[in-house]
Formats: sequence, structure tokens, C-alpha cells
Amino acid sequence: MIRKGRPLSDTGRNAAGPRDEASGSRERSGPANLLDSSHPSQSPDPFESFDAHDRASGRGPRRAQFQSTQPDPSAEPTYTRSRGSSRSSGSRHSPGSPSPDTGHAQGEVKKSQRPARSLKGRALGYLSRREYSRSELARKLKPFVEENDSLDTLLDTLEAENWLSDSRFAESLIHRRSSRLGASRIVGELKQHAVDQALVEEASAQLRETELARAQAVWRKKFGQLPQTPAERAKQARFLASRGFSGATIGKILKGIDEDWSGE
Repeated sequence: MIRKGRPLSDTGRNAAGPRDEASGSRERSGPANLLDSSHPSQSPDPFESFDAHDRASGRGPRRAQFQSTQPDPSAEPTYTRSRGSSRSSGSRHSPGSPSPDTGHAQGEVKKSQRPARSLKGRALGYLSRREYSRSELARKLKPFVEENDSLDTLLDTLEAENWLSDSRFAESLIHRRSSRLGASRIVGELKQHAVDQALVEEASAQLRETELARAQAVWRKKFGQLPQTPAERAKQARFLASRGFSGATIGKILKGIDEDWSGE
């Protein structure tokens, strides 16, 4: 059975006319696609509809809020100290402990508040460590002499109080050098310190008596056996001579050496 009526057509399916696919897609895409992207004065901006809604509700535009969170590419980067260098910045100090700069400044203040050391105090400090000759101690104290100080008077006082003694200095020098050096080296060192001539002669006589035994000990520690060739003999002789031992002593130790050494 055929129903009478108006024939079906494409226009009949849609009374409003043919459907525009582009407009249909805009209707389905939501409020963000209400703008016509083909219009030259308009651009698709996803924030425009939200901004209008925010202005209506009294809030600021979301566009500004979003842009404020983005980093500025033109801004210069900010560098911070690494963890290893935080020691110098003082960040690792506890709140109650002073910084290194503060401690250094306090140390300088304390050092400046110390009373100046007297010339005699310096001299006694030197003499408490070891024996000094009068001339050597004078050289040590000379840079600290002030206008109201008298170096000769101080040295005389130290000698009178038995703090300073050239005799003890000579004994100390012989004790420290005799195991390694010969008599000529030690006597020359005493003369450099301007020790009294009588003390020098006494020390020389004492050293000559033990010269051979001391030279044998030095030679035995260094070589331990007699030279077998002229080159070895010359080498051992030069070594003993550089230590200050006499030629006669060297000739007694190195048997068979040249007569020039044994005849001295």
C-alpha cells in the first residue's frame, strides 16, 4: 500500500536547508570554535571565551595568569653557588657559630691588644730553645731594636746573668757537629760566630784528638770498604775532605792512597 504525501527529497530531510558540514563541525566543537578562522581580523584564541567569562565574573583574564607563569626567554639566567663552595658563603655554619670573617677579625683584634714583647723577652725566648753566641744573638735581635733600647747593654746583662755564654755555645756546636764533620769545618764555624780565640784553640785541640776515630766512623757509614781503583780512592778522599777531615787522617784511613795525602 502506497501512502500519499509529499515526495522525499534532500531538502525534505532537512527543512532548514542543506547542512553545512563546516558549521556542523563548529557546533560540535564547542565555544572555542565560535570564531570564524577565515575572517582576516579574527584569530582562533582559546582564551578569548574564558577571558570574557572572567571579566563578567569580576576576575582577571586567564590569559595574563597563564602568561605570568611562563619563563621569560630574554631574561638572563641566575646562577647560584654549588654545594661544594657553600663553605665560603657561610651557609653551612650553624646559627650560633661565628662566621670565618668574624673569627678572623676577632683574632686580629686580640692580637693587636697583646702587649708588645720586650727586647729581653725575645732574647730569652731564643736562648730557651738552644745556645747562641753573642754575635749570632745580636743579629737575631737587631731588627727589633727600638730607639730606647741598647743592644750591647742587653747582651752584657744576659752574659752577667749567665743566660748567654760563648763557652756553652762552643760546647754545644762541637757536640752537634763532631759526629759528621772534621776539626777544620767546626773550627771555621766557631770563627764565623766571632767566638773568643782562646775558645777556638781549645776546641781545635779537643777535636784533633778524636779526629781519626770520627773520620773512620763517617767513612764506614758512607763506604764501608777500601777503594779498589784510583777513581774510587779519589772519590772517597774528596768526600772526607769536604767534611773537613785533614789529609793525614784521610791517608791513614785510605791505605795505598797517593803520598800527597799521607804526607800532609
